[in-house]
Amino acid sequence: MTTNMVDGKKKKKSAAEVQQELRQLTKSGEPPPVNLKRIYWGVGSVSLIVWIIAFILQGWISKAVAGVITLFGIGVLVWIKSFVKKQMALGALLKGADTQEGRKEALDRINSQFKKSDTSAALAKAQLQMQDDPRAALVTLEAVNLDKELAPVAGQVRAMRAMIHLTLGEIQPARSLVDKLDIDKQQEPKTRAMFATVAAEAWARTGLGKKAMDTLDLYNPEAPDMSDLRAQIWRSRAFAYASVNDTKGVARAVKKLAEINPHLLGMFVGQKKIHPLLEREAKQVVMRMGIVPRKMTRTKM
Repeated sequence: MTTNMVDGKKKKKSAAEVQQELRQLTKSGEPPPVNLKRIYWGVGSVSLIVWIIAFILQGWISKAVAGVITLFGIGVLVWIKSFVKKQMALGALLKGADTQEGRKEALDRINSQFKKSDTSAALAKAQLQMQDDPRAALVTLEAVNLDKELAPVAGQVRAMRAMIHLTLGEIQPARSLVDKLDIDKQQEPKTRAMFATVAAEAWARTGLGKKAMDTLDLYNPEAPDMSDLRAQIWRSRAFAYASVNDTKGVARAVKKLAEINPHLLGMFVGQKKIHPLLEREAKQVVMRMGIVPRKMTRTKM
């Protein structure tokens, strides 16, 4: 557990501080809408072409193949509609759970309305739990059998687990998870950026600073479409800059995080395995802002 040094005595980082960091880092906008009309038109067009070819060709085999393909397409559409409906329901629950009471109510509804084996529900449940009880969120996510999940879903679970481990200061478990992430295969830009920032932080904190910087250079935290991930990207950049001993970069990242939420700087102060350059810069800023008493002394690494 992370600690702060106040009046020369170690003070454990409170659960509330960890939860505050997670609440700030997991803020996200609405998921990109699924264009069902475009999907319907796409499947319908393919089916039409298949039937045209089937009538041009002689014999019953081509018609049978066209029928099978059409039935398969209908099945896919039914599954997609059901999946989208479920995602919208979970999204509505997450959107309305902005208080501890709201999160408790949302968790109760997820537990009663969705199966325990439903991975989408498990991800939504963990997102709620991690804001008040990160350990409970880890238990929920660790129950997901990643070997049986599609690669994109397994990636989301790994990334969320790694984020929690990093926030709790558990670097090696996070590194083991991010090394299995396939960032480049993520089609949705925000998901790809989220994977990259989590992975880059783990790499930076385990000695791969250049790899972390090369990854983060692909994402601009100040870009309008990255606004939901701004805090997470700057946090990751702070660790990456420190790992390559970029003093100016560290100062810029710390300043940006302070502008977003000064309390986010607590993750760098007095915590184990924090680069001295990053800890020193963060400590100077929080002391100037009056967040931490000036009697605070430096923790030995």
